[in-house]
Amino acid sequence: MKVSFDEAVRRASAALQRAGASAAMAESTARALVLAQAQGIGSHGLSRVAPYSVHLRNGRANGAAVASIAREHGAALLVDAKEGLAFPACELAVSRGIEIAKRLGVCFVGVTNSHHAGVLVDHLRPAAAAGLVGLGFANSPAAMPAAGGRHAVFGTNPVAAIFPRRGGDPLMIDLSLSEVARGKVAVAASKGEAIPAGWALDRDGRPTTDAKAALEGSMLPIGAATSTKGAMLALVVELLVTALTGAHHGAEASSFFVDEGNAPRIGQAFLLIDPGALAGRAVYDERIEALIAEMLVDEGVRLAGARRLELERKARTEGIEVPDAL
Repeated sequence: MKVSFDEAVRRASAALQRAGASAAMAESTARALVLAQAQGIGSHGLSRVAPYSVHLRNGRANGAAVASIAREHGAALLVDAKEGLAFPACELAVSRGIEIAKRLGVCFVGVTNSHHAGVLVDHLRPAAAAGLVGLGFANSPAAMPAAGGRHAVFGTNPVAAIFPRRGGDPLMIDLSLSEVARGKVAVAASKGEAIPAGWALDRDGRPTTDAKAALEGSMLPIGAATSTKGAMLALVVELLVTALTGAHHGAEASSFFVDEGNAPRIGQAFLLIDPGALAGRAVYDERIEALIAEMLVDEGVRLAGARRLELERKARTEGIEVPDAL
């Protein structure tokens, strides 16, 4: 069926509130999930309403939490999500981070005691709208082994970046450091579908194409077949969002894909940079556009984020396609 963007937000918000989220938390979360669905990212979209609701009911997420600034020193900021859903905390982090970066040229803001952050780059959209470059990092419950290991230690630990453009859509980059996002495996498991070889290991550390066995096992880092680079990058992200914020390591957080477990208390971090504080905005704009022009010399090159933004614009006018069961 098709539903309007606003109707989808209303329904998702109502479901989250029935599960125990405050009106503000439910609205913030619903907007983010519907935005993901509109961009064609179903693994981080409305399919998350049900598990978030279960986590609220089971105490894995605190629906009454009100995120607050725990510490601020110069261009560094720490936001405490207080075990609530991540979206209000990330909104606070980025909005306050924008203010600081506009004044000081840069801001690093961490979020602690948090939950699943959804589509990471979407948190950075307000930064781009304010003319700032943004980088985002997040950890998640353990799903990938360390380099040379067999048991899950790191989460899929996404990295995101956004680069505003003069008179055009921002460049939006968002990727997990596993060979594929774990949410895609969860979707395959729910449909009873197999997954490609090279995505995951089962609980005994053996390669598997069984999606359910993969969820019980671990994901493979990007490049795992030829190098340890993906695992090393996951380590960098893990330390950025835990050692600097006090958040749980992925190995200390229960899976997002189970009903029971602890409050994940994981972390996110955002780095916001004002181009005007460095070579200057005019130089930044020229360099961005020069690189894009060079990229587009080759037929078939698609700018980062272009497809998801095109889908979003279409969904806002024509409605969002939602499976009947969902």
